[in-house]
Amino acid sequence: MTKKRVLTETNFKFPDQTHVYRGKVRDVYFFNDETMAMVVTDRISAFDVVLPKGIPYKGQILNQIASRFLEATEDIVLNWKISTPDPNVTYGHRCEPFKVEMVIRGYLTGHAWREYKAGKRMLCGVVLPEGMVENQKFPEPIITPTTKALVGHDEDISRAEIISKGLVSEKDYILLEKYTRELFQRGTEMAAEKGLILVDTKYEFGKKDGQIYLIDEVHTPDSSRYFYTEGYEERLAKGESQKQLSKEFVRQWLLENGFQGEAGQVAPKMTKDLIDSFSARYIELYEAVMGEPFSKGSTKNISQRVKNNLDYFLVN
Repeated sequence: MTKKRVLTETNFKFPDQTHVYRGKVRDVYFFNDETMAMVVTDRISAFDVVLPKGIPYKGQILNQIASRFLEATEDIVLNWKISTPDPNVTYGHRCEPFKVEMVIRGYLTGHAWREYKAGKRMLCGVVLPEGMVENQKFPEPIITPTTKALVGHDEDISRAEIISKGLVSEKDYILLEKYTRELFQRGTEMAAEKGLILVDTKYEFGKKDGQIYLIDEVHTPDSSRYFYTEGYEERLAKGESQKQLSKEFVRQWLLENGFQGEAGQVAPKMTKDLIDSFSARYIELYEAVMGEPFSKGSTKNISQRVKNNLDYFLVN
């Protein structure tokens, strides 16, 4: 096994393993119809494309933030987590995912702003107020779901379309909206304690034994956008960009280098200095969101470490 200091791929074989799913960032090992282990790698994606180099500690950072927020919201809705046997691994319940992602936005930014700026005043069936400016807070958070595409880009979809197409039953969808708003409120409160604004995020849900579970990652910088509270109003009044915590810096770097994930485009070269700067930004994200110093896991042979910890967990 190659001794790499970043975890960009795994090829494990466990005794009770049934199959493996490899996503853009996560490798998921299924053991039966009941449980699975999600290995969060150091792969990084943007514009639905996996970039050629991994980012040190990124997987650990995303996994540990998600683990903390799953614990902090388990009183709102059941979640899939059972244990975190390694800094890069969460082991939990296997659920049947809903075919939509629940995106909730507290502020007019990102994709919503681009649509608004283009003149649209309806997003996913939600009417947007007139006269808003970029990064302005909505009167109340709006839910703008997307489809969950197996390949290609996710697409905006309305509540009415989700129900009419049978992607989610009306009864379940009402619950998904309820949980989404309550989770966002909890995330907003926790962010405020750290001097942050939870701007927007997405949640994924699944079902097991007739119960709805919160699955995947929660309130991480890959699934969420944060602004710093300090200076927000001043920047808004001046029409300046907000100081934010998200992986937007990765997308901006790609855009500056003429890459948007379109067919035929080649990702720009990732230098060691660039990779180190991305890693430092993710550590900054962790420390701001978690309110504590980041403790780096051993990377001497990260793949073997993950394998050993999972092997030990699975037999004990």
